[in-house]
Amino acid sequence: MTERVAYNPSTRTYQRRRVVITGVGIISSLGSHVDQVWSRLCDGESGVRHIQGFDVSHFRTQIGSEVPNWSMDGYLDPKDAKHLDPYSQFGLASAIDAVRDSGLDFDRENRERCGVVYASGVGGIQEMEAQHSRLLERGPDKISVYTIPRMITNAACGHISIHYGLEGPGMAIVTACASASNAMGEATRMIERGDAEVIISGGSEAAIIGLGVGGFCALRALSRRNDDPTKASRPFDADRDGFVMGEGAGAVVLEELEHAKARGAKIYGEFLGYGTTSDGTHITQPDKEGRGAARAMRVAMQDAKLNPEQIGYINAHGTSTPLGDMAETVAMKKAFGESAYSVSISSTKSQLGHLLGASGALELIFSLLAIQKGVIPPTINLDTPDPECDLDYTPNVARERKVDYAMSNSFGFGGHNASLIVGRYQG
Repeated sequence: MTERVAYNPSTRTYQRRRVVITGVGIISSLGSHVDQVWSRLCDGESGVRHIQGFDVSHFRTQIGSEVPNWSMDGYLDPKDAKHLDPYSQFGLASAIDAVRDSGLDFDRENRERCGVVYASGVGGIQEMEAQHSRLLERGPDKISVYTIPRMITNAACGHISIHYGLEGPGMAIVTACASASNAMGEATRMIERGDAEVIISGGSEAAIIGLGVGGFCALRALSRRNDDPTKASRPFDADRDGFVMGEGAGAVVLEELEHAKARGAKIYGEFLGYGTTSDGTHITQPDKEGRGAARAMRVAMQDAKLNPEQIGYINAHGTSTPLGDMAETVAMKKAFGESAYSVSISSTKSQLGHLLGASGALELIFSLLAIQKGVIPPTINLDTPDPECDLDYTPNVARERKVDYAMSNSFGFGGHNASLIVGRYQG
């Protein structure tokens, strides 16, 4: 049996093991190849378009960031793929890409030491909508036998485990828009304490349907800039009027360092810090004082043993909502002090929209790439900065900067906050 970790009986603590990222996968409106997506981000492209998946003519918001021309070809047999809700398809595909990228061969691994911690904020909402319509139109006997397996929010996690026959830790995390970040943070904790050697983690979402768009419209949370979709998501801009829904998935392969080194794996970076807190104030509105979000950032820095001035880049939650962007700005100032004015910040949601529970996975990958490439992706559409949002949000044009440590923020309905820190692998 693999030794877990060194145990110190006097303090009743385990010596923490180091965790690195060895594979990444992305499914998004800007493509499904990581290098392609990164290039388009840095070029300032937007994936926001008029919604094509259903008739939006009667909706106040008619734009979204959809995955174009989606197919599971190359990932799964079509007969099997049809039994998965699109969110599970996205999730499984992102995981397959991440594992391929990592070079892992699970036939050579102890599957009891390999697991999946994967997230979604909404889960199989497309199946829910479709089968509810079927119930009303044709009666309960016509509901599909696959309804529950397609709909449940842990389905993507389950399908990834089943695809690879993994028998280690398995968990689905649901904390609204913080889901993927919490999933990756909790997965890292499992490896640190010795519960596993390898965990596939991330998040997936496919909620651009009538029920999803209509629900967020009812909350008045979405942008109504229907006449100019690519300009609709504009985090930290004075003219922002709400977020743009996105869909897709992101996955990372988290691996114990010595395990990764033993098999000669390439290493994107090291997972260094994780902070998670709750606002405890409101089910949809962020705390205007940013207290919970600031505390999550501080906890992540303490966990990483870093000072604020060492963080070179923050991939902000930055949804383009009037309250959210302002609250996050306040929180960053609380957490970073004067260093808030020298760190480079950007919101890649300006280009991909808000992938809800999946957003943190893609944004952690972008944080890793910012370190590797020495480039800060831009916040596009930041034409008229909000005076209350006065930090360096990298407006409109990517910028070269050497970054050794990067933070990714995710804040969700219910007051859930998660901050992650990754760093350049130093050996």
